[in-house]
This record gives sequence, structure tokens and C-alpha cells, in this order.
Amino acid sequence: MSTQSASSSALLDFLRKSYPSAVSPSTSEADLPALSHQLFPTASYSDNEKVETSQWLTTSFRLAAPDEDEAKVAERLGSLNIHLSTRTTLLGAKPSVADVALYYRLAPAVKSWSAEERTGEHGYHHIVRFIDSVQNAPLFGLSIKDEDKVAIDLNDVKFVHKPLDGKEEKERKKKVKAAAAAADDNPKTLALGKGEGEDSGKPSKKEQARDAASKAEDKVKGAVTGEGAQQSKKEKKEKQSKQQKQPVKETPLSPCLIDLRVGHIIKAENHPNADSLYVSTIACGDPPGTDNTSEYEGQVVRTVCSGLNGLVPLEEMQGRKIVAVCNLKPVTMRGIKSAAMVLAASPRPKDGEEDNHKGPVELVNPPTDAKAGERVMFEGWAGEPEGVLNPKKKVWETLQPGFTTTTGLEVGFDTNVVPQLQADGKTQKPIAKLVTSSGGTCTVKSLGNATVR
Repeated sequence: MSTQSASSSALLDFLRKSYPSAVSPSTSEADLPALSHQLFPTASYSDNEKVETSQWLTTSFRLAAPDEDEAKVAERLGSLNIHLSTRTTLLGAKPSVADVALYYRLAPAVKSWSAEERTGEHGYHHIVRFIDSVQNAPLFGLSIKDEDKVAIDLNDVKFVHKPLDGKEEKERKKKVKAAAAAADDNPKTLALGKGEGEDSGKPSKKEQARDAASKAEDKVKGAVTGEGAQQSKKEKKEKQSKQQKQPVKETPLSPCLIDLRVGHIIKAENHPNADSLYVSTIACGDPPGTDNTSEYEGQVVRTVCSGLNGLVPLEEMQGRKIVAVCNLKPVTMRGIKSAAMVLAASPRPKDGEEDNHKGPVELVNPPTDAKAGERVMFEGWAGEPEGVLNPKKKVWETLQPGFTTTTGLEVGFDTNVVPQLQADGKTQKPIAKLVTSSGGTCTVKSLGNATVR
């Protein structure tokens, strides 16, 4: 029996003690992801939450594992601690079987932690709080003897972190963004040795006071003569017209607008509601806190749905490098939000032939030494990608026909089939190879002259 299977069996025994009516003797390891509703019948779970629960169950078996590298364990615990810093449970406030599994796995380790490891400056405060909550909260109702619980003194805190006010932080970021935008729209250079108001275009405090007094005087006069309201409306109209933003420059159409990156599939599984879809957990090099990402096994990841089920064996999806399109607008596919797209090649339909998407299909392979998050681009098309492609502009739909493979099985971009990129419509240009920022070429296994999407 494997270590994980033995651990799963012990976890099931632990669950049966607390939830005998929900966990029968025939319940197996495969049933664990679906147990949440039986354990907590008053809670309902979305498809995203079911996938997240399954991911956390996998993580719980690896956290604090005796055969794991210490650095890896510390990295995973650190990520978990950050995740729990703004949550009561792994899903936020909703209990799940993953909370109980994580408690079961971590409680022995937390018992042995020193006070500094628990609540020191670099300790795992939020994990300790989570452990205390799960073992004592009526919400979970675990049957654990007091002597078997992790002894936690909530008053013994070695280091108090300054709490982060979410609202204040949001306002701060908004102000910083607004200030940066204002600086871009109206740059000002202060004269050396002079402050604002001295040859800088901004009035001094004295001038501001004089202006205020003058405006007050004008208001009084206006109230007497009746001219003030009309003048005020006129000034307001003039001010609004001056403040109108300059039209935004259109970015020239280019394949560089598409954010292509090396991705590392950490885990792939069947979509719970769609036979043709896989749900993959993919590291794409995103920084922590990026929209539409989560944390898994110490890495920032995206959840990606792909219509590859039945076309690419599930085992070929596990632990491999791929090329991902990372700036398409996220879409919800049968209940699960997908935040990227996996590039794959398939035979190009012949003229007049219908594209039935039946395959064969081959995933695009980045160079073997490429790292997750490394930028991928077409040679000769340098530039920065858009943050998120505007679906109304149909950038992807316009450029995708140019994504192809060559007879040499290299992935490239054929400008000649994208009319919007042809200067005179006649000159044939060579196919631009798809390469990583470190210079390696992306390839496919055997499909030449195929379409890539």
C-alpha cells in the first residue's frame, strides 16, 4: 500500500469517528472529494468549489510529509498561511472535507512546533488559528478528546502583525493608479530648486487664497445681479470640455498582442460536468494576487478548461510543459471558470471541408528547458501583449488563422493568410517561428502544415 493510500485509509477512520452516519465502512479514498455535502448537508458547493476541494485534498497529503524536502514543506506552509490569512476555512467561510483532511494531516506537526514557529514574526499564525478553529468549532463537530487536541494558547502571541484593512488597501491602490494616470496625461517638470507654484504651473498658497476670495466675491455679486448662475454654468461647461480625454491611440494589429507563455500543468482531471473537457491546474508565472489565479502547492496557478478529453490521453496532460494563451477574457465552461487556453495543433481542413474538431490533436511543446511563465513570441513581431484582449475587437479570431506548423514540425505564424497584416496583398513573407524569450523553438510531435489553436 502506498503512503498516500495508507494516509487516506487513516483519514477515513478519523472521519468515521466524527461522522459515522455520513462515512460508511464501504466509503473509499475515491469518495473523499464528494464527501463534503454528506458531512455538511446544510452547505451547497459550486463546481469551482468542488474542484478546489479536490485540489486541497491532494495538497493535504503532501503537506508536512516526512519524505518531503524541508524547503518545499516550508514553501507550501507559507503559501497555506497566506491563503488562510483572509479566510476562516479553505473555501472562505464554508466547511468542506478538505478542512478536516488538512487538520488531520497538520495537527501532529503543529503540536511539535515551538512558540516562535507558531506565532513568531515568521511563524504560521493563520495555520495555528485554523487548527484551533477546526478542532473546537461546532461548525465541524469533530469527536476529539481534549487530551488529543493541539494545545493552543490564543493569548501567547510572540509577534503581532499589523492588520491589513482590505478597504483601505483597495482605496490606496486606486489612488496610486489614478495618480500614475494623471502623471501620464499631464506630466509636469519642476524647475530645479523651486517647488510647486514657482514656475511650475501650480499657484502658490497665497495665490490660491486670493483666487478663493475673488470667487467668493463673485458669488455675492452674482446672487445680487442674477448673473452668477449663468456664468457658473458656462465656466462648468468650458471646464468639462477641457477635461475631455484625448482619444486613445489604436494599437496596431500584431501577434505580439497575444500573451503567450510557457505553462506547467501541475494536475489535470476530467471536468465534472462535461465529457469533452479537462480541468487543468497550470502554473503560468503569474505573481501572487493576479486576477483569476489561486495558490496550489506553493505556486500561483490558473484553472484552465480545455476541450481535449478524448483527443489527448489524460496521462499525457500530467506534469508537462505547454504553451498557454494568457490574456483571453476568462469564460465559465459548464460551471468552472477557465482563465487561459492551451495551444494545440490539429489537421487543417481542406477547401470546402468542414472542420469537425475530431483530431488527431497534438499539444504544442515548448523547449524542454523552458520555465513556467517564460514569454513566447513570433520572431520579428516584438512588442508587449495586451492586459486582456477586448472580445469586441476579435484580435485572437483575426490572428489565429495565421497560427500554423511547418513541414519541419515547428510552430509559426503565417502573415500571408491574415489579410489585415498584408501591406500590398501580394508580397509573400516567410513563416515566423514561435520561440521562447531564451531562444528555443516551439514544436509539435508529427502534425505538419496543421492549424494551431
